[in-house]
Amino acid sequence: MSPATPLPTIAPAATTYAIALGSNRRGRHGAPAREIAAALEALGDVVIRSPTVASAPLGPSNRRYANAVALIETAEDPATLLVRLKSIERAFGRRSGRRWGSRVLDLDIVLWSGGAWSSPGLTVPHAAFRERGFVLAPLAGLVPTWRDPLTGRTIRQLAQSVDRKRPRD
Repeated sequence: MSPATPLPTIAPAATTYAIALGSNRRGRHGAPAREIAAALEALGDVVIRSPTVASAPLGPSNRRYANAVALIETAEDPATLLVRLKSIERAFGRRSGRRWGSRVLDLDIVLWSGGAWSSPGLTVPHAAFRERGFVLAPLAGLVPTWRDPLTGRTIRQLAQSVDRKRPRD
């Protein structure tokens, strides 16, 4: 009898996620834009990323943000990925505190190719992404035809809707 031939190892299928990155405080890597660049390296699995853009703060913080969006591929489910993102935030010096306060790094799961997800502490799509131009504009540059699984609208349509809501100077 011949020895059994081992079965090939099959890697779990990769899932695509849209991750929003934000920083408005210096950290060990430097200014917020440098924190974003370093965070992209720490994320790994990055397929494509947007340019880093500046945006006005939300809430009581008075520091402008550096923001970007990255598409990553991983076999992790959303809850497992969230644990990894929170670990990266802590490694960059993120501390719990005021909800809208200054932060070295903020990483949010905006969308994933699996559709909608809900578990304690995590909802995908991100609950507020449809109103955030600093997420939608960079995301529209990467995947304009990706559809919001809850509304059916494309990222391009959502970004245009946010643009129309802005007051004109």
